[in-house]
Parts: sequence; C-alpha cells; structure tokens
Amino acid sequence: MASSGAAGSTNLTVNPDQRRDVAPIPLEGGYGSYETGRTGNRDLSLSLLWRVAYEWRWLILATIGVALAGAVLITLLTPLKYRSTASLELNPPQVAILNDESSKGERQNAASDANFTGTQLNLLNSRALALRVAQDLNLASDPAIVGEGTDRNANTETAAGFVQSGTKVRLQPQSLIVNVSFVARDPGLAARVVNGIADAYIATSIERRYQSSSYARDFLQRQIANTRRDLEKSERQLTAYAQQQRLISTGAGTADTASDTNSLTGNSLVALNNALATTQARRIAAEQRYREAMIGGSTTEISANAAPLRAQIAALDAEYQQKLRTFRPDYPDMVALRARIDALRASVQSETRSAKADRAGSLRQDYLAAQAEENRLRAQVASLSNSVLDQRGKRIRYNILQRDVDTNRTLYDALLQRYKEIGVAGGIGTAIASVVDRGQVPGGAFSPNLYLNLLIGALLGLIVGMLAALALEFINDTIKSPEDVRNKLNLAFLGGIPDAKAAKPVDELKDPLSPVAEAYLSTATAMQFVTEGGAPKTLLVTSTRPAEGKSTSAWALAHSFTRLGKTVLMIDADMRRPAFVTGRENIGLSHILTNTGSLSEHVLRTDVENLWIMPSGTIPPSPPELLASARFASLLADAAATFDIVVVDGPPILGLADSPLLSTVVQATLMVVESGRTRTRAATEAQNRMRTAGAHMIGAILTRYQAQAAYGYGYGYGQKQDQYRYVADDNNKKRRIMLAVQDEE
Repeated sequence: MASSGAAGSTNLTVNPDQRRDVAPIPLEGGYGSYETGRTGNRDLSLSLLWRVAYEWRWLILATIGVALAGAVLITLLTPLKYRSTASLELNPPQVAILNDESSKGERQNAASDANFTGTQLNLLNSRALALRVAQDLNLASDPAIVGEGTDRNANTETAAGFVQSGTKVRLQPQSLIVNVSFVARDPGLAARVVNGIADAYIATSIERRYQSSSYARDFLQRQIANTRRDLEKSERQLTAYAQQQRLISTGAGTADTASDTNSLTGNSLVALNNALATTQARRIAAEQRYREAMIGGSTTEISANAAPLRAQIAALDAEYQQKLRTFRPDYPDMVALRARIDALRASVQSETRSAKADRAGSLRQDYLAAQAEENRLRAQVASLSNSVLDQRGKRIRYNILQRDVDTNRTLYDALLQRYKEIGVAGGIGTAIASVVDRGQVPGGAFSPNLYLNLLIGALLGLIVGMLAALALEFINDTIKSPEDVRNKLNLAFLGGIPDAKAAKPVDELKDPLSPVAEAYLSTATAMQFVTEGGAPKTLLVTSTRPAEGKSTSAWALAHSFTRLGKTVLMIDADMRRPAFVTGRENIGLSHILTNTGSLSEHVLRTDVENLWIMPSGTIPPSPPELLASARFASLLADAAATFDIVVVDGPPILGLADSPLLSTVVQATLMVVESGRTRTRAATEAQNRMRTAGAHMIGAILTRYQAQAAYGYGYGYGQKQDQYRYVADDNNKKRRIMLAVQDEE
C-alpha cells in the first residue's frame, strides 16, 4: 500500500476536522481535558524523597562522611567529663489548718500537690543554694574553678555559677525521688559537690522552716500585745460605766446572758414579787373564810362548843321516847322532860349564835390585815418595776461594753494558745527531704560518647545532605520523573527513554532488545490507546528547546511503529536545522511546498522496512509561511491517506512559530522532554503556546531518563543461548539461581 502510494502522486483534500477526531486522553480520576497554565504540586512524597536521595546520593554520602569525621574530631577534642548522682526523697509537709476531722483532706491535698515538687526542684537548682555550696566547700579557693583571681567575692560568684551550671535535677516518674547529678572534669570534685548540694539543701530547708516559725512567733507576739491592750481598755470602760450608773450585778453572766435579775434592784423586785404572791394567796383564803362565816355555815369551832349540850339533848330525847311508850305526853313527868329538852335546845341555839358572831369578827380582821399587806407589797413592786425599767435602758451600753470585753478575752486566749502551739512545734517535725543515696566517685567518664556522637553525626549528616539535596532539587526546577510530567505539565506520561550506550542512539534501534529500542517500542505501544482508532494518523514530535532528543525520538517512534506492522512516513519539518540529510537535491518538504511536485517524488525509502522519509529540503527564507500554506495541509492529508502513520519532526516550540503552526494541521502532538535539564517554567510556557494554537497534546516522553533514580530499580533484557534473562538490581543473585536450576533441568 505504501509503495503504490509513493509511486503515484494524488492530490487529496484535507478534512478540516480530521485532527480533532481523537479520543480524550485518560487522566487521573477519569477522562477530561488539561488545564493550561498549571505548574503542578511540589508536595514532598516518599517517591520524591527517594528520587532526590538517589539522584544526589553522592552529595548526601559526602555530607554524612564529613559529619562522621566531625563527630570523631569533636570526640577527640572534647575533654573527659565525670558525673556523680545523689538521690533525695522529698517529704511534703502535712499542715493541719483545723484540729478536727475536716483537716484530713487538707493534709492529703498538701501531700499530693504538684506545686510542692516543682518548688523543690527549682530550689535545688537555685542560685542561692549554689552560692551556699560554694561557700561550704570553699570552692572559691580552687584555681581550677575560679582561675587566678584574688577578689574573694568575685571568686565566690564564679564558683556558684560553676555549681549551678553543672547541676542537673530530675524527678523520677511516679515518685518523690529526685536525682541530683553534677558534672565535672574531676571525679572526686563531682562527688564532693553533689553531696554538698544535698546537705546544703536539707540544711537550708530546716533553716527556712525555723525562720518561718520564728516570724510566726514574732507576729503572734505583736498581735497578743495589741489584743491585751484592747482587753484591758474594754474592761476599764466597763467598770467605769458600771460605777457611773451605779449598776451592781449579782451574777457572773456575760453580755449575752445578763438580765434584770443580776442587779440588786432586780433581786429585790423578785423577792417582793414572790412575797406579793404569797400575801395575795393568804388574802384570798381569809376572804373566802370570812364569806363562808357570813353566809352562816357551821364551823368546826362552833360544833365543838355545843357538843355537850347536844349530847344531853340526845339523851333526854331518847329517854322521852322510851317513856312515851308508857306515859302520855301530858303526863307531868313527860311535860317536865319535854321542858328540859326545849331548854337545852334553846341553850344550843344561843351558843351557836354567839360563836358565829365571834368567828365572823376574827375572820374579818384576818381578811383586812391580809388585804392591807397585799396593797403595801403591790405598791413596792410597782416602785421597783419602774427602777428596773430605768436600769434596763442603762444596761444596753453596759452589755455592749461587756460584749467587747468577752470578744477581746476570747481573741486573746486563742492567740495565746496558738503561740504556745507554734513554740512547741517550731523545732520538731520531719525534714523536708532526706538522702537516699549519696553521690559516689564515678569510675569512668560519661562524656564524650563516641558511638553516640557518631550516631548524631550520621543523622545530622543525613538531614543536612537531604536538605541540601532538596534545596538543589527545588532550585533546579526541572522535569525529572513521570510524576513531574503528570503534576507539573498535566500531560500523560507515555514513556521514559534511557541514555543510549552507543555514540549514535539511532544505531541502538537496530538491536530490538536494547533498552532504547524497548523503551521506544513501549511508547509506540502506549500511543495505540490515545485515540479511539488507535495511534494518531498524523503525529507531531516537538520539544521545548533544541537538543532534547526530539529528532531521534521522532525517528525511533517511526521505526517502532514499523515493528508494529505499520507503514510510516517520516517528515522532517524542521526547515531551520534539519536533522536528516539524504544527499539528494531538489527533494524534500521545502521543494514540494514551493513547487507542484507530487508526494511520491519527494519521499525516499529507508533501510528500515515500511519506513519512508521526506527530508526538509533546501532551507527556505521563511519556513512559517510554507507551513501555514494550504499546500502543506493538502500534503499532510495526502500522506495520511497513503501511509498508516505520518510522523512529523517539528522544530522546538519556544521562540519559533513553526511547531504551533504544525500542531494545527496534525491530529496529535507529542512533547519530548529531556529529563533533568528542561526547566518546568519553560516546558509549561511551551505547552501553553501549543494549547493556545489549538494543539491536541496527547502526552510527553522523557529522554535520558533514569528509571532507577525515580523508582529505585531498573530492568532490561539480555539474550544468552537463545533464552531471555531478566536483570534487576537487587535480585540478580536470585535470578541466577533460577537460571541455574533451569539449566540443570
């Protein structure tokens, strides 16, 4: 088909929508079009870190080596240091605010208060304690510490700074044990200072406690003296007022319990009131007896006086009744007996009347006397009541003064009792801390630690090396990996082309198993899926700048398409710096565009089967004018109808109008990017120019691409004894073992 197409020239009409009949390029997350002007993300990821580490591995290794050498040098130059540690147990004070059961919770709160431990840790590392240790141990006279100075005060301050700077305090977790360590160049000095710190701390805490109790005693003494003066003053005022108002209290009641009965007038009023009640009761009883006597009722005394007469009357009456049985009433003896009885009855009546009169007179006298006594006592009670009411008003002031006296006396007693308690408890109690383990003379130096310094040096070297590599990576903002193609250029990654081992990369294409040939074949295979109909019929291969492998990639892709069974025409459209030289004159793209020749007259067969080439021809004065002509569009349509695939090698994008013009008449455009050298900004700008012209960008390939730098592994195929073997970085030994087994079989 290609031979017949090349033999005769046919003028084909160009379908204006031919270059648009392309399936959308598969993007991450679905199908869609690319945005122009996006530069992608620069977020750190493991793949980026690994690629940067591999690419700059020698810089990182050199940084680690320098850091290790520095660690060794520092270890050798650092003087030996010795550390001695003492252990102290903190004893939080148990303070009872109230002497009852409610104070137990306060003791527990004081024991569990974290502020206490924090305070003690700060005291252990305080300047005052360091100064006391320096004075106790006479460190100011040690030339190794203070030098050759003669000022005692300055030397003491220097020694205190030496103690404070070398002291480290650490609280053991979940305990009240504090480890106090001191670092010095002399092991004996380290043990002596750390023990001096422990002793000085305990002594200082005891002195501080005594000073605090002494201050409390002084304060209480001043308060007691003031309260005593107030008590004496209030007592004097109370006594003076009582004398002035002539108030005499008979009880010992306080201002709250004092009443009217505590005074003499009150006592007299109570006594008179009791006497009045008794007299009133006696008067009532006399009046009752008098009224009964006046009514006429018999009394016991009257009955006693008339009793003999009544007995005689009863005897004579009995005799009269007895004789009445025998004699008649008019019998003289009976009449004489009746007369005697009547005479006796008259005597009884007379006696009774006389007794009543005497009894009534006596009761009346008793009644009147009782009533007079009652009236007298009532008058005295009324008089004393007025006096008591008058004293009650005067006692209001007296009660106020009495209450002041009681209050001052209570306060005075409480302060005096508290003063006695502080005086007894001021010198006793548990120490605020106790020594658990005293510091021992260390047997060896703890610093410098060679292994620790080497580890720190290696980590610092690795960190600095990685930071330097990342800085260089970000400064050198180029396209290096498939992620950069996708994220920075927003293009599909179609293939990575490794460096060619031969002087001419085209020569490696002759070996179908070479890495370069396999990479281009993989790219050509991937391009089979960029459109619905397979690979694009017309493909423009261009790059951002010169020398990125654009022409080599165009030839290699055309060669790879022939391996897939396609007939391919290679057009060298770079009429400024042609890459393909045929040695034929008057043949090429510039000639066919300026003359009326046919396609077959300017197409040459190559040594590759099914691959033809149209050279650029003579360099014209204005290539963009030729490429923008309708003649070029017609030529390209004729070539697409004759060959399966037409690959156009265009000039670079930046600074030239050729590639944007070419992109308007081809079906798809492929960008060639040199890995590690093409700047992101330049590639983005080139892509934006192509998209502005309406180019359909199907993706990009990376030339001089190192897969191992991007992914950490590489692969290739080799042939040995008509067999293929797979080669990988870390799996060579495993693969060889498998081959050996297969060979033995």
